[in-house]
Amino acid sequence: MAEQSSHQKYEFKKKLESLRGKKGRGTELISLYIPPDKQISDVVSQLRNEHSQASNIKSKLTKTNVQGAIDSIMSRLRYGTVPENGIVYFTGAVDVGANKTNMETTIVEPPQPIITYRYHCDSSFFLTPLEEMLKEAKTYGLLVLDRREATVGLLTGKQIEAFRKLTSTVPGKQRKGGQSAHRFQQLRLIAIHDFYKRIGDAASEVFLAVDQKDFEGVLIGGPSPTKEEFESGNFFHHEIEKKVLGLFDVAYTDESGLPELVNAAGERLEDLDLMVEKKLMQQFFRELVSDSGKATYGEDNVRENLIIGAVDILLISEDLRAVRETVKCISCDYEQKTSREFKPGDSSSPTGNCPKCGSYLEITEKVDVVDQLSEICDQMGTRVEFISTDFEEGSQLLKAFGGVVAILRFNTGI
Repeated sequence: MAEQSSHQKYEFKKKLESLRGKKGRGTELISLYIPPDKQISDVVSQLRNEHSQASNIKSKLTKTNVQGAIDSIMSRLRYGTVPENGIVYFTGAVDVGANKTNMETTIVEPPQPIITYRYHCDSSFFLTPLEEMLKEAKTYGLLVLDRREATVGLLTGKQIEAFRKLTSTVPGKQRKGGQSAHRFQQLRLIAIHDFYKRIGDAASEVFLAVDQKDFEGVLIGGPSPTKEEFESGNFFHHEIEKKVLGLFDVAYTDESGLPELVNAAGERLEDLDLMVEKKLMQQFFRELVSDSGKATYGEDNVRENLIIGAVDILLISEDLRAVRETVKCISCDYEQKTSREFKPGDSSSPTGNCPKCGSYLEITEKVDVVDQLSEICDQMGTRVEFISTDFEEGSQLLKAFGGVVAILRFNTGI
């Protein structure tokens, strides 16, 4: 099974967002999941049965819409075949406002195989199986510790999440009066051992709760010699003990130490999507602060550099949703192209009047910004990478740079 490209992942995510925003007035929206091993003839037979059952619906309008949706799916299945991962049909009378509905059909070929046949009728489309495919399965256990505190977390895909925070009762190195140095040291070592055991138990509990087929291993961070003492003491559950990938120096042992640990383990995680994206953003920032002139940002500047073939790598935020609209005056030759953010279900913004003659402006073209820029990249041999907002640099790409930046082949002065 071929792995999805970053652009395909982006388009899949965007399609689900659009479907999530569609609503029916009653239980009129049909979601049909067909696994790759399901015979089309069996599906059609089951749909005919559902069509017959729908005749019992009391509301005439709902009955008409449900049967119409089933008819639409059956007509498409008559000439179709099931792809290698299966296929999903979303069909129904979608509420478009102003007391109107529109019969719509969206067909999705999933990135992973569909396991179970499912016919679902509701006021919204059933998206859970496809949304599960968006979730990253590969997971790493994270532990940062010193003798004062410890934090346990998980790195799943590109997301870092803290699960447990522990603090110790280990006394400081200054003993109280009346205690012998030897006695004080013995009590301190016992307290350290007990704290390490608490850490090992808490971390093992978190890590064992992960599906072990997706659990890649454990990264341990902290100052020396604490992390080495902990690792050599076999405080983890025996199954987790076998999955320790390495020890790394970090300065912080609270929640902020988890991303520091991931960065410190960069070489060990170099094939992970998160680390690939981090390196790309770091490359952009290096060019930006240098005098090379080989970094640019903002849609207009990026577009100009793309058109002349100067862009080496285009970086686009996974969460960028924007359209580029062309407006023209109905009376004179005035024309303007502008881009704006949009969300699924948004209507067009008011066009206003022509600044030259005062006549009405109309939208003559509307294109998706990401699709348009990606198409130019294909023509110019430019590499396109989509960047998640689940880490600091990725979030900066969207919030500080508008979601589009580029690393250039040469300085263009644009």
